[in-house]
Amino acid sequence: MSENDQLLRLWAREVTDKYHKTVQQDPYRLHYHLMPPVGLLNDPNGLIQFKGVYHVFYQWNPFETAHGAKFWGHYTSRDLLHWQEEPIALAPSEWYDKNGCYSGSAIEWEGKMYLFYTGNVKQADGARETYQCLAVSEDGIHFEKVGPVLQLPKGYTAHFRDPKVWRQGDRWFMVLGAQTVKEQGAVALFHSKDLYEWEEAGTIAGSGLNGLDDFGYMWECPDLIHLDGKDILLVSPQGLEASGRDYQNLFQSGYFAGEFDEREFAYEHGPFTELDRGFDFYAPQTFMDDTGRTILYGWMGMTDEAEQHQPTISHRWVHALTMPRELHFENGCLYQSPLNEMKGLRENKVQAELVLDGAGQFPPPIGGKSIELMIELLELQGGKFTITLRNSAELIYDANKNEVILKRRNVKTGALESRTCVISSLSRIHVFLDHSSLEIFLNGGEKVFTARYFPKPDDESIAFSGEAVVRVEKWDLQGFVVD
Repeated sequence: MSENDQLLRLWAREVTDKYHKTVQQDPYRLHYHLMPPVGLLNDPNGLIQFKGVYHVFYQWNPFETAHGAKFWGHYTSRDLLHWQEEPIALAPSEWYDKNGCYSGSAIEWEGKMYLFYTGNVKQADGARETYQCLAVSEDGIHFEKVGPVLQLPKGYTAHFRDPKVWRQGDRWFMVLGAQTVKEQGAVALFHSKDLYEWEEAGTIAGSGLNGLDDFGYMWECPDLIHLDGKDILLVSPQGLEASGRDYQNLFQSGYFAGEFDEREFAYEHGPFTELDRGFDFYAPQTFMDDTGRTILYGWMGMTDEAEQHQPTISHRWVHALTMPRELHFENGCLYQSPLNEMKGLRENKVQAELVLDGAGQFPPPIGGKSIELMIELLELQGGKFTITLRNSAELIYDANKNEVILKRRNVKTGALESRTCVISSLSRIHVFLDHSSLEIFLNGGEKVFTARYFPKPDDESIAFSGEAVVRVEKWDLQGFVVD
């Protein structure tokens, strides 16, 4: 470890200790989500189960609640409920990553953990350099940097990052998010026999391929996985114009379903589908655990004009990761569902069947700040059913338009804003409320809404309205234990 690396780690620890009390006193601090101990969190990185332990790394700026030279923060767990905050995995200490250890992935090989990440460099004249780098660990906690293993190939700008690595057949593959010299988003493919020497295999997805027209100026965080008989490419394109109900956030995250030919280095796919219909979801990454589940984490945030107006910033932190979600591909649709482990947080179960007459009802045992709601829509008359969450967000099902709408107030302007998805019919609504977050799963995860919201800290009210009969189950949720 270099002297500069040691100094950066010491500085980060000093800042964390200095503001620990300020962070913990925030009433909007979440209870069952992973957050930064201080500063700004963004992309999940290096998701892996290594020697029986779950590892979640994340992009982290400990020094301010803004984007800057990123570290890799690190949490571990054996059950996804009890977590250990580990030492910093990567610090931006070397010439090839001095302006940020950007996003990447982890693999296990021959008893060692390998982290692949993008080293970001910005020269004094504003020129950007990018290097795909490797660090190796025997124990999954302490990492030795190897340095760059892949330079920028021809045909791309220096916006070339976020390596996701996996083994298939007799070789390793890597996909990278990229911008071509024509300033179009793309996914680049590489392969290797030994993890150190990489050979270019071409562009497998992007503007002008597989029937796509111009589709954004940069694609970030690609992740190509085999799931239930399909090869699914998750990707986060930047620069898509809003179109009707779609692409309403500044940046999008979604997937293509298709077939990957590992011999021909080709990927044929269908249309792009957004992964999440809410306000705050970006840069998802997946991994497979030792039970065979494909698990996804996303960044529960967004880099937009409202970011610096979030009220948690006054408490020296901003953003969080989503709950972990299990993925399945069924009937042409990617389903996301909460992990079974989350049931271990439940306590104080309440059940009720409500006959709604159109006016709002506030069933007294149903409210709370950190709760799970399972709602079955048994009958619906009049076409609309609404859930009002702590007087700060509304979920509206309009059966006449086959729409579900999530509304909240913008933290910068105070204006009401909404996100909408189309759904043929709605029977089940699964809601997770944390102190300042919402994750809503419709029809078993066919559609998902993720959002941060900031109600009055003492408001616990949940209201239902419409002409309907609904069955509700509610649990209070304990928080994660983080040591």
